[in-house]
Amino acid sequence: MSDATDLADCSATELLRLYRSGAASPVDATRAVLARIERFNPAVNAFCHLAPEAALASARASEARWTRGAPCGLLDGVPMAIKDLILTAGMPTLRGSRTIDPAGPWEVDAPVTARMREAGAVILGKTTTPEFGCKGETNSPLTGITRNPWNLERTPGGSSGGTAAAVACGMGPLAIGTDGAGSVRIPAAFCGNFGLKPSFGRVPAYPLSPFGSVAHLGPHTMSVADAALAMNVMKQPDARDWTSLPADHSDYTHGLDDGIRGLRIAFSPALGYAKVDPEIAEAVALAVDRLADLGAHVELVDPGFENPLDITTGLWFLGAWTIWSGLTSAQQAVADPDFRAEALLGEKLSALDVQRLHLRRGALGSHMRQFMERFDLLVTPTVAVPAFVARPAGHSPMDPAAMLGWTPFSYPFNLTQQPACTIPCGLTADRLPIGLQFVGPMFGDALVLRAARAYETVRPIARPDLAALRPRA
Repeated sequence: MSDATDLADCSATELLRLYRSGAASPVDATRAVLARIERFNPAVNAFCHLAPEAALASARASEARWTRGAPCGLLDGVPMAIKDLILTAGMPTLRGSRTIDPAGPWEVDAPVTARMREAGAVILGKTTTPEFGCKGETNSPLTGITRNPWNLERTPGGSSGGTAAAVACGMGPLAIGTDGAGSVRIPAAFCGNFGLKPSFGRVPAYPLSPFGSVAHLGPHTMSVADAALAMNVMKQPDARDWTSLPADHSDYTHGLDDGIRGLRIAFSPALGYAKVDPEIAEAVALAVDRLADLGAHVELVDPGFENPLDITTGLWFLGAWTIWSGLTSAQQAVADPDFRAEALLGEKLSALDVQRLHLRRGALGSHMRQFMERFDLLVTPTVAVPAFVARPAGHSPMDPAAMLGWTPFSYPFNLTQQPACTIPCGLTADRLPIGLQFVGPMFGDALVLRAARAYETVRPIARPDLAALRPRA
């Protein structure tokens, strides 16, 4: 199992098993992943910054620890990537923006980056994002267009599009994304990954997002077990985040295979308001049938709230305006036109408008806390449409519908702060991935992982056909 291609396709869990047995080393795995990046990143554009020498140095140190029989943490030697919104010492964090000086200094690790280093992970580099994570597709004036490895003409989604595309291609078995309105789950669904948005505060953040308490950090993987393992590392406390939850000392890998027999699952095909592509609706309904076959008690029911799109986009545009108002005129001149449009929409909001949005958000959160008293899980499609055509920044006018209208299942659960994940449940006739979303009660992160793992046992996650990928002219 030392072949470079095989190692690039291994999960983190598989790599750790190989390291433990001596059948492969972190240096072998890192070289395999770097070769995969060199081969496919020109076509996909998933990485905006790569640090091969630093990664190999980290891998050699890990190899020495494994040789001594003394790995330093749960992810020792596992190659992984970090979204370019997350501070990483020694690497620029440009947030997809020409407004940020690449010279830095870059001396601070965000909490999740620090925990990854402590666990021995090999940090490969930074993955692409739209400017400041501002949209559900990944393009920017800084890095250009990131593409979907299932079909290079399609978007990988966003804003963690580079993260999802990298994991799908085997450019590392694990990558860390962020999710403010679906930004882990959208690209995970479009690229055929497993992606988790944990309960708000479960993974500490620093600095806190200018978009406020809708913003979460979560893992992208090609297996549920890898996500559970990553969460054991990511959820460790960090005092810099005053909004973070108390320490959770549980092991998310324990009980992962306990199944879903007897669980009460609410299935809402449209949340009462969404228009869903027929192929997606059919695939999700079939997936829900498999959940019933696994012993869950499934009830067809909507949670009973109106589309909160205007709440999400109102709060989001306010965050954009907050950033925009701190930029110089020279910086504003080189910004993404989509981000500029969002900021100018945010400028129009009054203090009273914002307070009313917060009150409506609170009512929605209360409603869902009460709804989840009746059910263990809520299941929906992840995104209402398949991956659409990849286009440059500023391709069409920006408004709430253009920004998020096509992903009506993701943003409600950023507002409510509940844990939610996506797992592939099929392909369209054009062979584009379809996502199934599990939403748990607040703090039910382990349960969401367990349910996804149960579904994974009947439909394992598949990679795209990389042999069909050809660099674009």
